[in-house]
Amino acid sequence: MPTRADLRQAAAQPSAGHLLWLIRTGRAHTRAELQQRTGLARSTVSQRLDALRAGGFLRVGGVDSSTGGRPPSRLEFDYQQGVVLAADLGATHARLGVFDLAGAALAESVSRLRISDGPGKVLGWVTAELRSLLDRAGQPANRVRGVGLGVPGPVESGTVRQPPIMPGWDGYPIAEHLGRDWGVPVLVDNDANVMAFGEYAGGYPDCPSLVLVKVATGIGAGLVLDGAVYRGIDGGAGDIGHVRVDATSRARCMCGSLGCLAALASGTALAERLTAGGIPAAGGKEFVELVRAGIPEAVGLAREAGRLVGEVLSTVVCLVNPQVLVIAGDVAETQFVTGVREVLYQRALPRATRNLAVVTSELGDRAGVLGLRAMVVDAVYAPEAVDRLLEARH
Repeated sequence: MPTRADLRQAAAQPSAGHLLWLIRTGRAHTRAELQQRTGLARSTVSQRLDALRAGGFLRVGGVDSSTGGRPPSRLEFDYQQGVVLAADLGATHARLGVFDLAGAALAESVSRLRISDGPGKVLGWVTAELRSLLDRAGQPANRVRGVGLGVPGPVESGTVRQPPIMPGWDGYPIAEHLGRDWGVPVLVDNDANVMAFGEYAGGYPDCPSLVLVKVATGIGAGLVLDGAVYRGIDGGAGDIGHVRVDATSRARCMCGSLGCLAALASGTALAERLTAGGIPAAGGKEFVELVRAGIPEAVGLAREAGRLVGEVLSTVVCLVNPQVLVIAGDVAETQFVTGVREVLYQRALPRATRNLAVVTSELGDRAGVLGLRAMVVDAVYAPEAVDRLLEARH
């Protein structure tokens, strides 16, 4: 009698979708490499490649080098078969873009936005702006293969759950709303998660563990472990902004608690503290401008905030043991990052920081939309998704 392991192995025979994944991710480029990696017969590989070509997923590129005889044709994923839409929403701004499947930007925009206006108004604006960007890129709507949306709150199965800075969004079916607008798969995720995946895909694709902390209106973290975003059991992983760091503080967080990290070290909190001290700052970006101008009070607050974040991150680093820690967001300037490093290396175990690279974001404000593009492509062209599309053709 076959064991469960035998049945799983039989069911795991590489499908056409799996072959496309091997090609798309650069793990195989020729028929021979596909045979070698999968153990499939040449005729089976040919049959599945024919199906992929008929479906418009593959194209034949140049030729690979050969040790003799006729050089093999190079198989390539057809990155020109469609486009992806991405919208990275913050508390007060949004960056949107149209990308080809390889990640090239065809059109982008940055706008001010109030997430507190609620899902109906904000999502209506997102759809209108994306349609405008499609027109600018010269792309018809029927070429859209997927939509990605990043939001500044915890997300579970395409729905925001109990977001501290998103009044009116709790439980709203975002993916369903945008799915009606576009008729394609919609991916919704937390803004720190999509930024983390953008940094991973764009700069550290071989990194086994990456943590990104975003310090802006609020504070949150994204974790990419073994090439996948770690979201926790219900999307709450990385919500470090609501770790209590000062039991004596009377600073009230937007979550309702006192002494949270976000209530003391976020851009909003720092701007409020500086304003209360007699130096007006409308928000995190204005606060950072004052830090860069060398205003002593702003510099001191930035360094203090960095130390508080570094204290929490020392625990994160000991727990996760990442290879790369990315510090991102409006507040991630030199004084703040110096404060983070100062406490992180004091508090975390030397073993946890021995191979740790603490860096600032390479992609800046574009990390979110680039991460969304990569996440949508991975989801839309996952092996099982491609197999379903091929089955639907027959």
